[in-house]
Amino acid sequence: MTDSYQNSSGDGPLPSTLRGRGAQGNPRNRFEMMETVSDFEHRAPARSVPTRFYRDSTESIIARNNSPDLGFDKSINPYRGCEHGCVYCYARPTHEFLGMSAGLDFESKIMFKECAPSLLARELAAPQWKPEVLAMSGVTDPYQPIERKLRITRGCLEVLVRHRNPVSIITKNSLVTRDRDLIAQLAAVGAASVCLSITTLDPRLTARMEPRTASPQRKLDAIGKLAHAGIPVGVNVAPIIPGLNDEEVPAILCAAREAGASFAGYTLIRLPYAVKDLFLTWLNQEFPDRREKIESRIRDLRDGNLNSSRFGERMRGTGTWGSHIRNLFQLGLRKAGLDNLTITLSVDHFRPSGGRQMSLF
Repeated sequence: MTDSYQNSSGDGPLPSTLRGRGAQGNPRNRFEMMETVSDFEHRAPARSVPTRFYRDSTESIIARNNSPDLGFDKSINPYRGCEHGCVYCYARPTHEFLGMSAGLDFESKIMFKECAPSLLARELAAPQWKPEVLAMSGVTDPYQPIERKLRITRGCLEVLVRHRNPVSIITKNSLVTRDRDLIAQLAAVGAASVCLSITTLDPRLTARMEPRTASPQRKLDAIGKLAHAGIPVGVNVAPIIPGLNDEEVPAILCAAREAGASFAGYTLIRLPYAVKDLFLTWLNQEFPDRREKIESRIRDLRDGNLNSSRFGERMRGTGTWGSHIRNLFQLGLRKAGLDNLTITLSVDHFRPSGGRQMSLF
């Protein structure tokens, strides 16, 4: 891995809150026995944090899981870490497996899989590959800001189009509309769908909670553009945080339907490992008057805890607030005229050779 790109100078002092970042520090990696803290950190004001990008020398691109909660078995992740900086992101602890922190490291040290398209082409052409839906992405967003320059996700889509292998895309970034020419080709044979994840319709809350994602209006505009291109597009109200954005659920569903969405889903906030403290710290800074109420309601969802990893519960929760949010979502669906369904994609048009004609001997 080599340092390849860097954004932002990171030289000017800022207030105690780091602008453009969800996390405000780097909690200790749970796998590390020792922690290094610079004395400079205690004496100097907080500074902006530059984003650095590193080549990932992975030798495979299709990840596999056996979770009954996810709705897919295989996925493609062109990036590790995510510059969007969503403070609540459940994927943050994955950076700890790389020897880094789930905090600022996760959103400022991004691994990019430059060879992802060629790896994908090799894996789809292999005799043992049986065509099935690939999710893009299962962990971090395939359309985070650096994708504008690196175009790795687009390269993967070009491979999927050649093979006509179905793909289900979920993102928080309107950049997905750049690739609607490719996605529409797959959609024409029933092999593509897109879901925009919308947490709130309030751009001020978006800027504070998920600072480098697209604004709510741009996400809605993206839904419209994708639908106009003939692509099945939906909305995922995620994550729902009781006491903070749960009251917006019906409005988000109605706005998405009006924009062109044809299906919808939701997930509740998940706070595994270091994400718990990162989120509570953020609540103290941004909503000190509501922190106690929000934390209490999250605990109600999780049997008194801040997180649950149990299948069947981690996405939907339990208790009074779990039931309330389920009912609120169903009411919002009916009001918006949306379907709570999973789009079934087709593998019937898969081409093992990627569309290339075989030579005759």
